Amino acid sequence: MGIFKKINFGLRKTRKNVSGAIDNVLDSYTSIDQELFDELEEALVMGDVGVSTASEITLRLNDIVRKKGIKNPADVKTEIKDIVADMLEGGEDMGLITIPSVILVIGVNGVGKTTTIGKLAARYKAEGKSVILAAADTFRAAAIDQLDVWAERAGVDIVKHKEGADPAAVIFDTISAAKARGTEIIICDTAGRLHNKKNLMEELGKIYRVIDRELPYSDREVLLVLDATTGQNAVNQAREFAKIAEITGIILTKLDGTARGGVVLSIKNDLKVPVKFIGVGEGIDDLQPFNPKAFAEGLFEALPEDYEEDDIDLSKIKEEVESVTNTEENELAQAMGEIFEAMAEIQAEDAENVETQAQVEDADIVDESEVIEDAVETVTEEIADETIEEPKEEENPKKKKGFFGRLFG
Repeated sequence: MGIFKKINFGLRKTRKNVSGAIDNVLDSYTSIDQELFDELEEALVMGDVGVSTASEITLRLNDIVRKKGIKNPADVKTEIKDIVADMLEGGEDMGLITIPSVILVIGVNGVGKTTTIGKLAARYKAEGKSVILAAADTFRAAAIDQLDVWAERAGVDIVKHKEGADPAAVIFDTISAAKARGTEIIICDTAGRLHNKKNLMEELGKIYRVIDRELPYSDREVLLVLDATTGQNAVNQAREFAKIAEITGIILTKLDGTARGGVVLSIKNDLKVPVKFIGVGEGIDDLQPFNPKAFAEGLFEALPEDYEEDDIDLSKIKEEVESVTNTEENELAQAMGEIFEAMAEIQAEDAENVETQAQVEDADIVDESEVIEDAVETVTEEIADETIEEPKEEENPKKKKGFFGRLFG
């Protein structure tokens, strides 16, 4: 079953409550007036949307009806659906990029916190991410054992101490293990003793300090788990927790088992805290990322029986991620191989050019030497030709007669 079907099916009780009441109001009017808006607001309040949120929806609706000139009450429902979708938009994505990133899960006992952590771990594991759990709810009996079972079921690591241990110490050891193993996601279970705010605030304060010291630049989410079946009490819990913790998002569980799903609007609009995940069933894959469009559609319109949607098979997500990764690695290796081959060819050509150049230079040197030798020989011969040889002495040379010789000779 795909995400739209899961959410739509999970909202069937809420849809019957909210959308059914709105349909009854619109069917009883033939024109649009202020009385219609008042009854619509009342229907929204009865659907656990909250007083202030219901008032804002009807104010927006009144303005849109006037601007568009809508006259038929039957056309109003579409506008309400668009307003709801717009109000729910923003902040629903999980901004986890750093390795590791931290998810701190808080909430009172009984809301399904441990089960939600297990399902969250299974979802990230199916997406191909490495996950480690921190069993930091050390004060509730069997909390560690329950989380241990979920860790085994999801196929992820877990760090745990004995019951009654310091939760901050568990968080520290988990962070150390995540760093050593290169784990991508750390999910921390914490105690939820809202009845004793001081102790809970001190405990969370210690945990925050450990995370800030050990992972100062990590992305982190502080998610509050709420039980949708408690309606406006869930909003009150969120308001109280917001006073002692920096809540970044809400996980709303048991949405399929209640008609009070309109509380999502109250949480988002009144508390300005986005809904990150919703639980729409008991299965391990029934924890769904919150989709504003799918929620708005499911709140007012049931999907047709022949509606077809591609199922999201979490078991195949990891295989697809690994396949893509392997393909990219192969392509990269092939490209690097081609680069190395090209570099080798270039180096060989350079070596050949160098050798050829050396040979040419050697030949030039030889030629120049021969030229020089020839020139020297030629010059030598020319000099020899121009040189005047001295006359050789005669064997019996005649003595020259001097003055007295000529006189007496």
